[in-house]
Amino acid sequence: MTVNKVMVSIGSTDGIRCVDVFRYPDGSFGFQEFRRDVEDIAGWFPVGVRSSRKYPTKLLAMRAAYKSVGWLERQ
Repeated sequence: MTVNKVMVSIGSTDGIRCVDVFRYPDGSFGFQEFRRDVEDIAGWFPVGVRSSRKYPTKLLAMRAAYKSVGWLERQ
């Protein structure tokens, strides 16, 4: 099984949301938005925005995440 590797996780100031920037097995990068409910012990679950394309660098994936995820841009 091939797994994406999280390179950086950017959390919201309220601690309820985050965006993970990850590296695909082929060396390209993408991002996914996550949310958690403090009452739910299940942890983080994917919501909202996930990059539909792959980026050649972590920096380009991070820039795309900041443009795509509304709360992230406002932090």
